[in-house]
Amino acid sequence: MNYPKAVGELVDQLKLLPAIGPRSAERIALWLLMDSKRNPLSLAEALVECEKQIGFCQKCGFFSEKESLCEICTSTKREQNTICVVERAPDVIALERSAAYKGLYHCLGGVLSPLDGVHPENLNIDSLIKRVRDFSDGGEVILAISANVEGEATSHYIADLLSHRGVKVTGLARGLPVGANLEFADQLTLARAFEGRNG
Repeated sequence: MNYPKAVGELVDQLKLLPAIGPRSAERIALWLLMDSKRNPLSLAEALVECEKQIGFCQKCGFFSEKESLCEICTSTKREQNTICVVERAPDVIALERSAAYKGLYHCLGGVLSPLDGVHPENLNIDSLIKRVRDFSDGGEVILAISANVEGEATSHYIADLLSHRGVKVTGLARGLPVGANLEFADQLTLARAFEGRNG
C-alpha cells in the first residue's frame, strides 16, 4: 500500500534536496504531517518569500534582495581594495563567521571542470577582472577556492589572468587542521603543510 498521492509528491520533492535520501525524505514528510510542533504552512510561506525576494548580488554574486547589491558590497566599513574569491555564495557565510576577513567577496558560481562542461565563460570571471580594474592603488585578490584538482586549476587560471594587472594575488594557507593525526593526512595536505610551515 502506498501513501496518498500528495504525500508521495512531497517525498519526491524532499528527495531533490542535497543529502536527503528516500528514507530521510519520507521521515521529514511524515513529521510535517503528524508532529504537533510542525508548521508546514510557515515553511511553505518562507520558501515562497525567498523565491520572490532573494537573488544574487549584481556585483559579487552573494545572496541579496533581487535586483540589488548585498550588504557587504554596500558597506563603507569593508576594505575596498581586497577581494576574496570563493566558489559559491555559502562560502561567504563560512568566512564571515570566522571574523578574520574584512574585505569584499566575489562568488564564481563554481569551478572550472571541462569534463562537466564548465568553462571560463560559465563562471563569473569576467566580472572579477572588471572589479579588479577599479582598484585604486594595487589591491589584493585572495583565492579561497577548494584544494581539489578543479579548484587548483581555477585558481591557477585566475592568477594567470591577474598576473599582469598590478594586483597582489594570494591564496589561503593550506595544511593540517588543528588536532589532526599525520597518519590520516593525504599527500597533498602534507605537502601544503610543509610549504606553509612557519617558525
